[in-house]
Amino acid sequence: MTSRGDAGSRHVPVLLERCVDLLEPALAEQGSVCVDATLGMGGHTEAVLTRCPEARVIGLDRDPEAIALASERLAPFGDRFTAVHAVYDEVGEVLERLADGTARGILFDLGVSSLQLDEAERGFAYRHDAPLDMRMDQSRGMTAADVLNTYSHGELAHVLKAYGEERFAGRIASAVLREREKAPFTTSARLVEVVRSAVPAASQRTGGHPAKRTFQALRIEVNAELAVWERAVHAAVDHLAPGGRLVVLSYHSLEDRITKQALAEGARSRTPPGMPVELPEHAPYLRLLTRGAEVPSETEQATNPRSASARLRAAERLSPNGVTA
Repeated sequence: MTSRGDAGSRHVPVLLERCVDLLEPALAEQGSVCVDATLGMGGHTEAVLTRCPEARVIGLDRDPEAIALASERLAPFGDRFTAVHAVYDEVGEVLERLADGTARGILFDLGVSSLQLDEAERGFAYRHDAPLDMRMDQSRGMTAADVLNTYSHGELAHVLKAYGEERFAGRIASAVLREREKAPFTTSARLVEVVRSAVPAASQRTGGHPAKRTFQALRIEVNAELAVWERAVHAAVDHLAPGGRLVVLSYHSLEDRITKQALAEGARSRTPPGMPVELPEHAPYLRLLTRGAEVPSETEQATNPRSASARLRAAERLSPNGVTA
């Protein structure tokens, strides 16, 4: 158990009131099940349990320390809260096991949590020298050091370009391969210096820290975040009860694109051209609740800088019909 403060003091939930406003109408019935598929510090769950007294929440997280902290925070709600150690693409299996297979509300707050960013030894932050780990679940999987020390030039450049949108991906990959011939990468400070040496000085004057995009790309690769999210968003739609609501907060353009495409597909009629009537199986199975992606207010971004890149999308399940994948 960490000794660095309780969950409530360590994390400010993004767009908290808006998320609960969107979920609340679906959680009015007694015993309504809501899934917080990215539990983190439990801030969103606490707000849902407070505002929706008839609902219970199942909280998923791949990080055992997050589960421990959130469970302590949410203990006053008793059996209205259940914590599960799971990755969010397992939402369907969890609902089959702990509910009737469906939920009235599902919330995803994607990306890296404050817990992971603030604990230097986890290796997520480029401003602290720490082991290059970056696993959200430290009990399994490859580390960021494994990626840096074993990937080919092409594989590493692809990761940096695709997941970090790093325009100097090739130069950074070349520098990493040269450096690992001298000694394997183990800590973040050395990686920061290698990136800094590879990125032209003129480009370092704008756009934030030169290693920011590299660290983001490695984190996404280590945790397979985009592949997991592709599976998770479709599983969530599949397991929403009619009238149930899905709310998604994403912080990366590729995550938001996957969300947008999945929700738009569900909100579109699949009636073939020329058909005189729309058959039930061709009708939209989702109703969009947001117009495009909503962003935090300037006030929220000023008080919580980590919210600046957040994009919120939401939809309501119309019927159990339709193919979501």
